[in-house]
Amino acid sequence: MRIISREEIEAILPSLDLTRAIEEGFVAYSSGQAEVPPVGELLLEKGDVHIKYGYIRQDDFYVIKIASGFYENPTIGLTSGNGLMLLFSQETGEPKGILLDEGYLTDTRTAVAGAVVAKYLAPHKIECIGIVGTGTQAHLQVSYLKSVTSCRQVLVWGRGEDQLARYRQDMETHDFIIETTRSTADILRACNLIVTATPATEPLLTVTDLQAGTHITAIGSDTPYKQELDPAILRDADVVVADSIQQCLVRGEVHKAIRAGYLVQEELVELGDIIAGHTTGRTSDDQVTVADLTGVAVQDIKIATAIYNAVE
Repeated sequence: MRIISREEIEAILPSLDLTRAIEEGFVAYSSGQAEVPPVGELLLEKGDVHIKYGYIRQDDFYVIKIASGFYENPTIGLTSGNGLMLLFSQETGEPKGILLDEGYLTDTRTAVAGAVVAKYLAPHKIECIGIVGTGTQAHLQVSYLKSVTSCRQVLVWGRGEDQLARYRQDMETHDFIIETTRSTADILRACNLIVTATPATEPLLTVTDLQAGTHITAIGSDTPYKQELDPAILRDADVVVADSIQQCLVRGEVHKAIRAGYLVQEELVELGDIIAGHTTGRTSDDQVTVADLTGVAVQDIKIATAIYNAVE
């Protein structure tokens, strides 16, 4: 059994075609080739822990991933995310690998999924990228969007001036032009590709500020109680995409919109079906599109398998 450290993982990742791997995972999921049980979840006083697991038929491994988010950790000098991934043989059940990624692979596969969504759903001409949040995902989402858009103009919202100043300083070294705001309305008015990346439990973006031609990728709401979008945004969207329809029925922005009576399951489109060409996503630059990414185990399976195979 191999034990693979975060340092090894970080060295390997740049050599891998993660976009292709994650796309293949979503397609396998939507085509019924993956077995992904409901998310295991621990909601603690100071954080939450997710256990995601499953397998893709004809693959070598099944994977169990444990990932946590303790959002006050930065105040004591720790990162908010942590975790590891376990690989077992589908043939024998033998443990084959432990990936001690400290949550890095979860962060990475989430950012790659954001880029995949933008590839298929963002308007043709991106005027400005809007980022809601200043944490790890707020950094990574922008970095991975480089692969799908030449836009380098970014408007970021944060809860405090210190967080915004650090974000600007960090991301300007990666050739982005960063502007900051304390008003989320500014994001909706100025940006037509928006990513929300916070652990908020109340809506941050409201339908009154929604502009035609906007795409929103919501990644922060991965539990039943988190929420970043006014449910009416999903009501008014032309296309609402779920990474997993079944999963989004019980968590995320779709869950909130359905509970509010603004959306029904039959209106949802699954991301893997768009990638495979089985259904359409955005068909006009005037449309409003929303993608609800709650995180699906096939992403973990694909990225863990890619790392393990690269080490072997």
